Amino acid sequence: MERLDYKKSGVDIDAAGELVRRISSMASRTSRPGLLAGVGGFGALFSILPGKWKEPVLVSSTDGVGTKLKIAFLTGVHHTVGVDLVAMCANDVVVQGAEPLFFLDYFATGKLDLDVATRVMEGIVEGCSMAGCALIGGETAEMPGMYREGHYDLAGFCVGIVEKASIVDGSGVRPGDVVLGLASSGLHSNGYSLVRKLFLQRLRWKLDRYVPELGKTLGEELLVPTRIYVKALLSVIQKVTVKAMAHITGGGMVENIPRVLPRGCEVVIKRGTWEVPAIFRIIRERGRIEEDEMMRVFNNGVGMVLIVHRDSLDRVMGELERLNEKAFLIGEVRATDSRPRVVFVD
Repeated sequence: MERLDYKKSGVDIDAAGELVRRISSMASRTSRPGLLAGVGGFGALFSILPGKWKEPVLVSSTDGVGTKLKIAFLTGVHHTVGVDLVAMCANDVVVQGAEPLFFLDYFATGKLDLDVATRVMEGIVEGCSMAGCALIGGETAEMPGMYREGHYDLAGFCVGIVEKASIVDGSGVRPGDVVLGLASSGLHSNGYSLVRKLFLQRLRWKLDRYVPELGKTLGEELLVPTRIYVKALLSVIQKVTVKAMAHITGGGMVENIPRVLPRGCEVVIKRGTWEVPAIFRIIRERGRIEEDEMMRVFNNGVGMVLIVHRDSLDRVMGELERLNEKAFLIGEVRATDSRPRVVFVD
């Protein structure tokens, strides 16, 4: 009988070790003050620099990329989902006014493909650089029999820091405040189960199909990474008081904006006040999807929402323009006797 070892059972320890070496080299590009020990140890070490903070509060977030991964599997393009992973976590941290400090990833697969895993990690490193946080550690799990060949799953975890007195929590929102929408880069990482159902099953479009309205192939559009708003928002809140921010992910504006509204306030959004990318129009028309459903599933061109005092509008818009963020005045806050909600008007 043949001798059995771990590699014959489906787990290649040598390949995992090589991936750690590659990640360590890439992660060094994201180093930042406070990092003591990162990739390769049992636990990563990060120091909160003494003297910089009076009452530091840590803010954490964890997320994944969802079924957008299936588009990566079908196209063989894997680095953009790494950016998505960081974006989904870091954008959630910054909406509370926090500066992302470090990021950890979890990569799980049935059989480790070094080239694929490296491309994913390259995207994670790119995302960390865009968010200004250190890739401090993570986990690579090779689990034979758990995943189909060529498939993997991703999860991420981000920790940020904010001065207690500077937390952005929406408590200061009042009727009369204005609502700004920051342009998304496209679908970001939400609604892909519906997207795949429409394009790949109902319409039977191929991912290499060139779509004139998009100016690119369907696959290229579906893999555009989530926009990372961190550096722009940190710059804005250092200069102007921002009362609330909402990351527009699953649930769209309908469900995410009310999360940052105090009792007695609702947001009125005026349709037609922002640019809706072509991909959303195609989805709505080809899928015969009701507008209410579109607004509940997708970002529809608005990836981040800011609420500020009306007197701060020009300063905020000017700063966002300077930072190359496309922003739109999309609505206002008004008083209500009902629970916090979003109302759309023409």
